[in-house]
Amino acid sequence: MAVLDKAVAILRAVADEPATLAELVERTGLPRATAHRLAVALEGHRLVRRTAAGAWSPGPALGELGRAGTDLADVAGRHLAILRDVTGESAQFYVREGTTRVCLAAAERSSGLRDTVPVGARLPMTAGSAAHALLAFAPAEEVTPLLPAATFTARTLIDVRRRGWAHSIAEREAGVASLSAPVREPGGGVLGAVSISGPVERLGRRPAPEVVTAVLEAAAAISRAAR
Repeated sequence: MAVLDKAVAILRAVADEPATLAELVERTGLPRATAHRLAVALEGHRLVRRTAAGAWSPGPALGELGRAGTDLADVAGRHLAILRDVTGESAQFYVREGTTRVCLAAAERSSGLRDTVPVGARLPMTAGSAAHALLAFAPAEEVTPLLPAATFTARTLIDVRRRGWAHSIAEREAGVASLSAPVREPGGGVLGAVSISGPVERLGRRPAPEVVTAVLEAAAAISRAAR
């Protein structure tokens, strides 16, 4: 329990503004070595993260845990059904869990050739447009370790960040194309990613503007409904 209390003290110390190691020691009253050890451990669990200046600040896992009690799957599912009907393609909603992405909700085509991703499926963060959308706005220290094994590059993520949506062809599975957009939180963080996927022959190597618009509108609608 003593360790838990100290870890919570670290989290509280960075809640309002980032803290350097010296500031952590000052705010918590912990010995320097203890504060550093706990901060590094919390960073490993993504409960805190480093800023560009090297200070610790609240990490993305705190937001993920905070959302665990909300019915995000139902919220996403309603908008995915609309997206599927508008685009004619299977639609999914993914959330990131470390080095994987989890399909939290899906709306499948009722007939014809389709790309089926079961709810609960875990896919890698190294392939597919949903991975692009989830990583494009993440801190560099979370992205860089994944790039050596990824089917995309840092330049891909820069392009996604600039235009607000991602497109991939045969990254995860041969013959399958996908189009995704991040679902943003009010503070700018990424809550998840909306995606449609289907055969390249139908979805196309260059997504139609109206399809891009439909995906972006679904992402915006989920963002508004999840607040």
